[in-house]
Amino acid sequence: WDFKSHKGCMISVTKGSVHVSSWKQGLTTKSSTEAELVGVSDAMTQVIWTREFLLAQGYNLGPAVVKQDNQSTMVLANKGRSTSSKTRHIGIRYFWVNDRIVSGDVVLEYLATEDMAADILTKPLQGILFRKMRTLLLNSRT
Repeated sequence: WDFKSHKGCMISVTKGSVHVSSWKQGLTTKSSTEAELVGVSDAMTQVIWTREFLLAQGYNLGPAVVKQDNQSTMVLANKGRSTSSKTRHIGIRYFWVNDRIVSGDVVLEYLATEDMAADILTKPLQGILFRKMRTLLLNSRT
């Protein structure tokens, strides 16, 4: 009713989730691309914290892999700037995601929507798709 998007985040270490969150964005965005960029930016705070925690525990880790199903969002995040008049209004504070990519802390990878486990946190899934996402989220066949 207020046109604010709903986002979900699932962090896994090998299989199954170690962190799950679902929230309504605090601001209204003009496009799905912008909404996804805001969601990635918000979720990446937890992703980076989790990676830094594991590094401090002595684990030898590569960059955190963040999955994204919106390719326009991936282009914006990887370039770190807008290349279109449709996205030029997006605040620069959301492009800190690009700083994390450039520094090697994070890698942004495409994952098809039908395989995005976090969708169970944001959409009313039913039947086979619900069971598939539940299995990915919980690492359980039940």
